[in-house]
Amino acid sequence: ATLARLREVAPDLPVIMMSGRAGLADAVQATKLGAFNFLEKPLTPEGVLLAVSSALELRQTRRTARALRAELGLAGELVGTSPAMNNVRQMIARVAPTDARVLITGESGTGKELVASAIHVASPRRDKPFIRVNCAAIPRDLVESEMFGHERGAFTGATQTRIGRFELAHHGTLFLDEVGDLGPDAQAKLLRAIEAKEIQRVGGNRVIKTDVRIISATNHDLQRAVRAGTFREDLFFRLQVIPLAIPPLRERGDDILELVEHYSEQFLQRTGQAKPRWRSDALQLLREYPWPGNVRELANIVERLAILHPGAEITGQHVEDVLIVDREEDQPVITPTRAQERVPATSESARGPTSLAERLDSFERTVIARALAEAGGNVADAARRLQTDRPNLYRRMKRLGIGAGSGRREA
Repeated sequence: ATLARLREVAPDLPVIMMSGRAGLADAVQATKLGAFNFLEKPLTPEGVLLAVSSALELRQTRRTARALRAELGLAGELVGTSPAMNNVRQMIARVAPTDARVLITGESGTGKELVASAIHVASPRRDKPFIRVNCAAIPRDLVESEMFGHERGAFTGATQTRIGRFELAHHGTLFLDEVGDLGPDAQAKLLRAIEAKEIQRVGGNRVIKTDVRIISATNHDLQRAVRAGTFREDLFFRLQVIPLAIPPLRERGDDILELVEHYSEQFLQRTGQAKPRWRSDALQLLREYPWPGNVRELANIVERLAILHPGAEITGQHVEDVLIVDREEDQPVITPTRAQERVPATSESARGPTSLAERLDSFERTVIARALAEAGGNVADAARRLQTDRPNLYRRMKRLGIGAGSGRREA
């Protein structure tokens, strides 16, 4: 009765049963009811420690798998039916059943970690750990300790033994995010760990065998880094057994509507608040916007609008309003087809410019609007084309009334 109650209250909690009088039949029955292990008295410290360690490992594995399933469900499934996204899905289906190393490339915010998670969940290692390492966030003098662990006293501050990410990912998947940010020493040690399939903790002598599948990701051009001598060619070829490129959102215009609906539904499920309704002019603006922050940025915009206008109809003006927050001293990004639209119909445009000042303003307005359109709406690029700096261009746009409702901070 106690075991059944525990399974009901905490289904993911591993339960260890122990008894001094139970027989084999009792142990079998307890296992059928969901017990993780059954220990018979007298107990030994080693036996208890091993059972508890195994139970904790199982609990962590269950948590990781559950989190990944949630991430790949409503909160993070690969949304979109564009040819580009269908190609990504096909690649995932092909590489997931194998142990081949995969190098995922794409701009920031395109969903590289989500793709890595999808590969893991669809692989034979799905019930084992998925361990992520943000290579860009680790100080260079601590990379080796983070990857391979360290023994107590290995260096100043190492007050206890620490298990590294390779050991934590044993039998599972190790995801090396932003692998292009690793320094030369770390690259050499990573290469050895991959080739030898073994590691040594910092300050230790024991060789530890590892069984991990490595998936890497970067927003850098590693081939260019190899040519520049900042990334090892041999490591590059080891990591890129299978290359998988994630397209930027600006190349997935057909997916915008599905993504907006997806993130609106996600907001509903998470908060219980009514979903907003999207007017066609709002969706058109979202399609035209270049999305330098990619899917991550779109998710933030949808959530912001859902919070600001719960259950309401989202208009083009609402979209413009959230895209220009805190932009006065920043650089707006104008959608190409709206660059000309943002030029106001002033009095001189109706009757033709008369004074020299009006003629100069009209000419400058036309030149700036054309540069914005040619730059795909990116003000930084437009400024370079006009051989000026962004703050100056922004001041001129503000004075001429260009883009007052279509900007955003550049990433």
